[in-house]
Amino acid sequence: MSIAMLSALSSPLAVDPLFVGGVGLEEVIIVIVKVLIAFVLLLVAVMLMIWFERKLHADMTNRMGPTIAGPFGLLQTLADGIKLFFKEDLIPKKGDRFVFQLAPYLTLIPAFLIFAVVPLGGDFDNNDGTISVFGNTTNFQLADPPIGVLFVLAMSSMAVYGIMLAGWSSGSKYPLFGSVRASAQMVSYEAALGLSLVAVLLKSGSLSTHDIVAGQADGWNWNLWITGFIPFIVFMIASTAELNRPPFDLVEAEQEIVGGFHTEYSSIRFALFFLGEFMNVVTMSAVMVTLFFGGPDGPIPFLASVGWLWGMFWFMLKVVGFCFVFVWFRATLPRLRYDQLMDLGWKLLIPLSLGWLIALAVLDVGRDNGWNTAVVGIGCFAGLMVMGALLTAAVSAGQRKRLAGEGFD
Repeated sequence: MSIAMLSALSSPLAVDPLFVGGVGLEEVIIVIVKVLIAFVLLLVAVMLMIWFERKLHADMTNRMGPTIAGPFGLLQTLADGIKLFFKEDLIPKKGDRFVFQLAPYLTLIPAFLIFAVVPLGGDFDNNDGTISVFGNTTNFQLADPPIGVLFVLAMSSMAVYGIMLAGWSSGSKYPLFGSVRASAQMVSYEAALGLSLVAVLLKSGSLSTHDIVAGQADGWNWNLWITGFIPFIVFMIASTAELNRPPFDLVEAEQEIVGGFHTEYSSIRFALFFLGEFMNVVTMSAVMVTLFFGGPDGPIPFLASVGWLWGMFWFMLKVVGFCFVFVWFRATLPRLRYDQLMDLGWKLLIPLSLGWLIALAVLDVGRDNGWNTAVVGIGCFAGLMVMGALLTAAVSAGQRKRLAGEGFD
């Protein structure tokens, strides 16, 4: 193997300063420990998230929630897991046995892989966010590939395959309806989510999650303000739809399609779907914190001596905040009709995120060329208003034609 090929293969590893001096036993042990920490941290977070959602949702609807298993019902999730593990595992005779058994794992694995590229801590205000472990310098995240954001998009798209294959392999019409809905929903909202992500990349200039967090080291540099709030709002709504969380849980609408894609599942495979759902909630909350809220960034100067631990505290606090918002959505918003779901994605979120991205690009070009910022801003705003008016007129005209064709005019 040539030196050029070796250099090409080692370049992704060199992104983490741990591997700059080569890969030895000590480096391998550190990586294994980081994998275990990330895996255990995510599993514990998921168990607490299930308890947190039950208690918070119960409180919002004036109920008690879990109270029996453990103090404050903290062990209720563990009790449910033990119960489901020992229940009978049923497999439909008309279904595809191999795909039916594989599908739950396809919803679980992408969530963990996304979490692997999220910076969990580090002092980005006073240094580059790295930490020292037994004399070795490394990032406080499992992996930092140069295409970290693209990896997040790829894994979030992969998660829908588990739902889609679960419905198809069940050999029943209602799970199939749920899986078809999941596919259409993912296609509709993935475009809006990707466009809102491009706005972050436009300002950050990097696909690395570590670099994106480093660029937001000062609270005034958070992408939330720099991109003008709209990309974050679009990303929040689109990610809620991709997670199949209320009010976008059409893939398991029990009033319409029994239980949706998981109707034929039981025992531990049934539990794996919900473990994947709650894991995705924690993971997507961590992604939003990374992209828009500075990751571990917080008032570190007050505790400079434990800067990287203080950053981890702020990261976890922000993630808990987003988990609260997801539960709040579930307790507050009614489920959308399917036509409303599609209209929101195609007629509002995609045009809005695309128009806002163009406006941000024009403002950057104007700033680089010395144009008057106020004039450029007013022009962008006027252009967005005109595009919105034209889109609204086109949608209204289409609705009138459809109603006229159906004899309702």
